[in-house]
Amino acid sequence: MAEAEKTAKEKRPQQVFTLIVEVGRKAGDGLPDKATGAALMCYASGVDEAEAVRETVAILKEADLAPLEVQGLGTLEERRKAGEEIGVEEVALMDRALAENSVVVAQMTPFYD
Repeated sequence: MAEAEKTAKEKRPQQVFTLIVEVGRKAGDGLPDKATGAALMCYASGVDEAEAVRETVAILKEADLAPLEVQGLGTLEERRKAGEEIGVEEVALMDRALAENSVVVAQMTPFYD
């Protein structure tokens, strides 16, 4: 029992997860006038993907955006193992998210009907 308590109290390291967040329209969201929504590529720190998603959704809501769906693409290591080529600019944004324990919105692509 003491060993289980010790393991539960150990601090898990922060990781950075790449997330694609689909947002809908909301008054004051700052999206282009004729856009019906947008996709955001975000880098978010967290001890696991669930925490990164929760933090990202909370921050986007504070920014008057309306998150609808979140797709996790994995950590830098997971993405590289899957064969993705990741540029130095993208790695720099991931490093920033980790250093600041934050969410970095790297790209926004508006949707139009």
